[in-house]
Amino acid sequence: MNNRMQVLRRLTSGAVVAAMMVLLLAACGQGGKAPNPDVEVTADPTEAPTPELTPSHPFTAPLTGLGRDTEAGSRPIAVMINNLKPARPQSGLTNADIVWEVLAEGGITRLIAIFQSTDKLTESIGPIRSIRPYLIDIGESYGAVLAHAGGSNDAYAILQQQKKPYLDEISNAGSYFWRSKERKAPHNLYSDLEKLRNGADKRGYASDRSVPVYTFIPSSQDGAIPVSAAASAGTDATSIEIGFTLKNYKVSYAYDAESGLYQRSINGEPHIDMNNNEQLKAANLVVLGARHKTLDNVGRLEVDLHAGGSAMLFQQGKAISCEWVRSSDNMIRILKDGAELPFVPGVTYFHVVPNTPTFEDHIVFG
Repeated sequence: MNNRMQVLRRLTSGAVVAAMMVLLLAACGQGGKAPNPDVEVTADPTEAPTPELTPSHPFTAPLTGLGRDTEAGSRPIAVMINNLKPARPQSGLTNADIVWEVLAEGGITRLIAIFQSTDKLTESIGPIRSIRPYLIDIGESYGAVLAHAGGSNDAYAILQQQKKPYLDEISNAGSYFWRSKERKAPHNLYSDLEKLRNGADKRGYASDRSVPVYTFIPSSQDGAIPVSAAASAGTDATSIEIGFTLKNYKVSYAYDAESGLYQRSINGEPHIDMNNNEQLKAANLVVLGARHKTLDNVGRLEVDLHAGGSAMLFQQGKAISCEWVRSSDNMIRILKDGAELPFVPGVTYFHVVPNTPTFEDHIVFG
């Protein structure tokens, strides 16, 4: 029994010695010093883990500046959207990259929705209405295929004689549109991007056109968008009202500081998308003044979108006085002191108002 105890003692002490040797060897590998059991071990601050930043997207949408996991390379589609009261709420506008609001006959406005980067190809867009020469001009500035239903004689002459890429429900692409039974004609014509892109392919319109690019405020490493220099010097503008010609039609926007977006209303009521019941929102609002000329007793207009002129940019809760020009790449761009103003990444709404009586008479903000 005594012999057994002695053997156990020798084995135990040998194990302790071996364990201590392992610790000493490990310490030597870290600079030759054995750890002091009476000293609390703390992490080396120079070896602290680096915080993981929000991963950036490998691609950026050219018309919104928003990050994407896949490249947005599709040719833009410009859709003429009815904005009469019986046509509201419209469908599909929350998926547009850019929305233009321009006067048509009788003081009524039309919306031109530019779709390029959205992946929602089967959601309804409409109601779709007719086209005018200056609406062709807007869509063509993006290199877009034009989607509409009918048009003025002057517009048809431009489309056909100049061989523009267009999809017209009346003359050349009826099967790519449909009529809704929930509304009365002519406020019930719809399509979607899948149908329109198929129609463009069927008509042989090129799909590989280069897409123009806007300038955007670069985000910081954590993905936050800093306040632009122009906005820092701008005037506070958290509520905006835009008038066109009719006294009983007012477009207004309320700035939401938390999201950094402007929420759109018409005559004090939220302007929503019928597809999802969401209020229309934009990161940037542009109002530009242009010469308007009435052509006939029907009230058809000529709108000069080439001469340039006064403009106002609203972003980040500020109003920035600026000017618009038609640049060498055929895009309308917004300048301040000769330099292009960058947009906040997101959707941009453009509004074209008459220069009469003055440009400023059409805008109220505070």
